Amino acid sequence: MKIDILTLFPEMFDSFFSHSMMKRAIKKGILRASARNLRDFTHDRHRTCDDKPFGGGPGMLMKPEPVFEAVEALLGKIPPRTRGRALTGRRFVYLTPQGEPFSQQKAKALSRSRHLVFLCGHYEGVDERVIRRLVTDEISIGDYVLTGGEVPAMVVIDAVVRLLKGVLGSEESKSFESFSHNLLEYPQYTRPASYRGMRVPEVLLSGNHQAIERWRRQEAAQRTLKRRPDILKKQESRSCTP
Repeated sequence: MKIDILTLFPEMFDSFFSHSMMKRAIKKGILRASARNLRDFTHDRHRTCDDKPFGGGPGMLMKPEPVFEAVEALLGKIPPRTRGRALTGRRFVYLTPQGEPFSQQKAKALSRSRHLVFLCGHYEGVDERVIRRLVTDEISIGDYVLTGGEVPAMVVIDAVVRLLKGVLGSEESKSFESFSHNLLEYPQYTRPASYRGMRVPEVLLSGNHQAIERWRRQEAAQRTLKRRPDILKKQESRSCTP
């Protein structure tokens, strides 16, 4: 997979791609990643990427020219308008509080793309012509406002890259994680079996794999009901839809 990030602060991604899972994915050739400075695509001495919105209002807005020129530098030409659908395995993702709530299902969908381009917004957002002409996916990582789109981009990229084949040490582990089966993950324990008076549940020490699996399913369901009942309600509403 290839990932390109359009940002005002490319140095924020230096450490992100230089450690842990990301570093391994790049070293294995599974991932190619770069962060491009939008200011490199400006033509004034101040390298201006923002301006006042037409019609007035608070704050500043990201200008369309640097974004369009950055995309042309990446792709050679601006692709046909592709709002809401991928073009030949490529998706253009804009991180915004107004976007679709990010989920594990969305991460899986994005992981099937060969090329992801992320636009990290700042100020009051970006000129609407960028969204209408270039963006295929608007994504929000939660109902709150951050200074810019760099941290949300890292969140989405992390969730997507770990789904690529060969990135994790154990492919099996992905199928047991929270949200993989619309449930939170069950409690887990490691050695020692007893620590400061707290013991590991006996079933996990029994060697009875059927009993362990049954315990894990029950614990996952109970934890989801207690902590995230909204997930179960979504499942119920989908199952009741004719």
